[in-house]
Amino acid sequence: MSVKASGPRPRAGILDIAAYVPGKSKATGGVKTHKLSSNETPLGPSARAIQAFRDCADQLHFYPDGGATALREAIAAQYGLSAAHIVCGAGSDELLSMLAQAYLQSGDEAIFCRHGFLVYEIAIRAAGATPVVAPEVDLTADVDAILQCVTPRTRIVFLANPNNPTGTYLPFDEVTRLHAGLPSDCLLVLDAAYAEYVRQNDYAAGIELVANSANVVMTRTFSKVYGLAALRLGWAYCPQPVADVLNRVRGPFNVNMAAMAAGIAAIGDRAHTESAVAHNDLWRPWLTNELESLGLPVTPSVGNFLLVHFPQPNKTAAEADKFLLERGIVLRRMENYHLPNALRLTVGGEEANRATVVALAEFLGSGT
Repeated sequence: MSVKASGPRPRAGILDIAAYVPGKSKATGGVKTHKLSSNETPLGPSARAIQAFRDCADQLHFYPDGGATALREAIAAQYGLSAAHIVCGAGSDELLSMLAQAYLQSGDEAIFCRHGFLVYEIAIRAAGATPVVAPEVDLTADVDAILQCVTPRTRIVFLANPNNPTGTYLPFDEVTRLHAGLPSDCLLVLDAAYAEYVRQNDYAAGIELVANSANVVMTRTFSKVYGLAALRLGWAYCPQPVADVLNRVRGPFNVNMAAMAAGIAAIGDRAHTESAVAHNDLWRPWLTNELESLGLPVTPSVGNFLLVHFPQPNKTAAEADKFLLERGIVLRRMENYHLPNALRLTVGGEEANRATVVALAEFLGSGT
């Protein structure tokens, strides 16, 4: 009598992971689409980055530089850092996962905030560790709440600053207070994907804290203000021992040639970056004011997106999303972030921004 094989089984905990679901890209009904679901810059990439990408076309048979040397040197020059302390990855997502794989194991715990980036929990569970969720106050990370979650098993604290999807941030003195309260063997990971958009004087991405600490890492991305989301490019600034660990566990050619070339060009085109930030500075407050005038509360944001709340029981976020999709406007649903009655709106181009406000006004004024 034959016994049917059950097939290979994943490690315990893997099937507890809720797969990451990106924001929708398409609307319904065949209308023109305004994609405002993924926090992409409406200005697109720098013309220099596009040209650098094209210039790689006849070199695709070569392996890229496994050490991303020129890219790390360009980043180091931009920020006044040592290239030896920089590790590049296929988006900051890969770096976050590498940190979890390198520093977490079964029996360990890692902390992230209630409305933090979904990748944190995925990375923690994939490493076999236990995710611990710290509550927030007014949709903002709370240092005391995080510290109350720390146990002898805590190995990593993930902090998105600014946070996605809320757009809120912690001032630098609060980040340093958090770091001071952590054990020396606990790694503080500062995810600063939206740092370029922040104008507040009390904010810092974390470079100084990394430079003066043995247990802090800052991650950054080229997907947002630089407009290179399709190429998957990110970097981490680390203490030397952490950089050494990441270089041991990363893939030998984890960043592709075109991404590196475009990244070097993008970071060198400061005028384009400044234009993207200036566009955001103009339209984020405009959108906030317009939406609030419609009666839709908006969480104060320092990023390139807004968290828009739908407080009326007969005008829900789900209904608003359906209404907008039918008109070609694609926002991000927030159920996976424990915010079922909110939508996240990327600051888009002028046409998309105005169309969104007009459509929401129509939605709120329509019959129930």
